[in-house]
Amino acid sequence: MRKSQAFVRIRAEVLRIVATIPAGRFTTYGSIAIHMNVVPLHVGAVLGSLTEEESAALPWHRVVGSDARLSKMTNRQTAKLQRTRLEAEGMKISRQGVILDSDAHFHYVGPRRGIRWSEG
Repeated sequence: MRKSQAFVRIRAEVLRIVATIPAGRFTTYGSIAIHMNVVPLHVGAVLGSLTEEESAALPWHRVVGSDARLSKMTNRQTAKLQRTRLEAEGMKISRQGVILDSDAHFHYVGPRRGIRWSEG
């Protein structure tokens, strides 16, 4: 299956943004999506399809749901890894998977950009 040029560009931008999230901070799928002028599911789809190499190199674990909740869409092993990595960076997470004192850890990726992903 051939990926569209727009998808290739969106994917590259998601990866670029995720790479900039500093340790001890997090952002949300929605924040990235608003910045990029896409929907949060686009961001989730990109992060859900990372290669093993990309997963090892990128701080994907720093991207969570809009309520500072760890994603419920991941499998148990991935959810445990995300929690472990965030806690290692100093974040406290409730039993329900919500980052506590989230305002102190939130990373703002920037205002909405006027990006047109498709040609034309």
